[in-house]
Amino acid sequence: MTDTPARYVTPEPFTIDVPERALSDLDERLRRWRQPTFVAGGAWDYGTEEKFLKELVDYWLHGYDWRRCEEKINAFPNYLVDIGDQRLHFIREPGTPVEDPPAPLPLILTHGWPGSIVEFLDIIDKLAHPERHGGDALDSFDVIVPSLPGYGFSGKPAAAKWSVEHIAAGWDALMRALGYDRYFAQGGDWGSAVTCAIGMNHGDHCA
Repeated sequence: MTDTPARYVTPEPFTIDVPERALSDLDERLRRWRQPTFVAGGAWDYGTEEKFLKELVDYWLHGYDWRRCEEKINAFPNYLVDIGDQRLHFIREPGTPVEDPPAPLPLILTHGWPGSIVEFLDIIDKLAHPERHGGDALDSFDVIVPSLPGYGFSGKPAAAKWSVEHIAAGWDALMRALGYDRYFAQGGDWGSAVTCAIGMNHGDHCA
């Protein structure tokens, strides 16, 4: 079992605002991409399939809109926090409060590899505010969606110690830093391994 990196600071609000020069630099590099020599009839057995790669570059040049994605992420409350020596980015969308019944249940969602918090953008509001989508506010969750170390806007790991077990310990420390003694966890792909480690090593906190 990995020791919990329990030292943390108070989360600070964060707004994503990628400089325009970074987007211009990406655009320029895409325009200067060097087309590889494709093996006729090789398809994926000999590298990336030609049609797929060309369509991908064209999409990034002419179809993808980062500012739209940035706006969609910023529609939720974003934060940065230091857990041990690791800076983490996460979204926290509190569930709809209701009178008398228990408070919304805390739920941490972990993305996969390769992936990002973008995987969850379309379900955060549904989980936190089900009454807006034909559901019942009594079923709402406090939704926490962190970026894995080195992904998205989380910092790069300072040391090669962030195993599945260590990430699980970091998530547990994050949830406790947010005031949750008990919480639920879900993840897909690599996130499922993190979630399993939470259950195995931190079952006293994870429902």
